[in-house]
Amino acid sequence: MTHSHKEPQDSEIISRILGGDVNAFELLVERYKSLIFGIVMKHVPYDRVEDVAQDSFLEIFRSLGSYAAKSPFSHWLSKITVRCCYDFWRQHRSNHEQVLSSLSEDSQQWLDTVMAGRSRENFEQEASGREAREILSHALGHLSAKDRVVLTLVHLEGRSVKETSDLLGWSQISVKVRAHRSRSKLRKVISDLLDGRQERE
Repeated sequence: MTHSHKEPQDSEIISRILGGDVNAFELLVERYKSLIFGIVMKHVPYDRVEDVAQDSFLEIFRSLGSYAAKSPFSHWLSKITVRCCYDFWRQHRSNHEQVLSSLSEDSQQWLDTVMAGRSRENFEQEASGREAREILSHALGHLSAKDRVVLTLVHLEGRSVKETSDLLGWSQISVKVRAHRSRSKLRKVISDLLDGRQERE
């Protein structure tokens, strides 16, 4: 007769950690590492994903005592992780030479939409999928940390204004205004970039 192994609830693990069993944190890391890495990969350069994910886990560990269980634990983790990504860009704002981020495969389609004012056919000829991601990565490097994080959450990940405001702890009005402005700024950066490329050819 086999006994089914019952996985401990998040709340049980958290209680153990707060009670002094710091090794139990590894259970949470194993359980949620794909969620954390999945978020970080959409926001920071590929070669910095590991660092920012580690920073996120450290911040989660330090903040465990403040988790009030009013929302799902995964949502609370997501908020901390998104804010760690935002902090990364605040610290690296001056670095315009961005390593290619592992942006979604939909980025070319999204870029086409952003650049709807230009000829879509021309843009598709100018940029392959990889080039589109490089252009987007380069353009994002010209935005402030706030513009970048809002644009990534709302426009690239397709999150709602309400969800984005909750993740960042900002008002919905701030998110809405910032999302609109950041999109306009990005469109101008990409347009200038493509115009410069055409002039060189």
